[in-house]
Amino acid sequence: MAVLEITAENFEKEVLSSKVPVLVDFWATWCGPCQMQGPVIEQAAEEFPHIKVGKLNVDEQGELSHKYGVMSIPTLILFKDGQVAQKAVGFHSIEEIAKLF
Repeated sequence: MAVLEITAENFEKEVLSSKVPVLVDFWATWCGPCQMQGPVIEQAAEEFPHIKVGKLNVDEQGELSHKYGVMSIPTLILFKDGQVAQKAVGFHSIEEIAKLF
């Protein structure tokens, strides 16, 4: 499954109302560790078809970043049934991501 671009406009539909768990990568273009995390997020979307994977640009979606307490990036948040189920700050390997769900 392709990685979705998560925005304020589609957050409710793609994340909060999702019937499957959603892993959201909170990132920014200027963030070095975020650039390293990107390919791993793409890999997660391919390797874990039972979840939805999205990326949320914190510079463009500041209100959502603030709402979910994102203070450092990259931050990965796993949502289940519209609620935060897991949160992981910093770069994470595909093996570490697999342990989130």
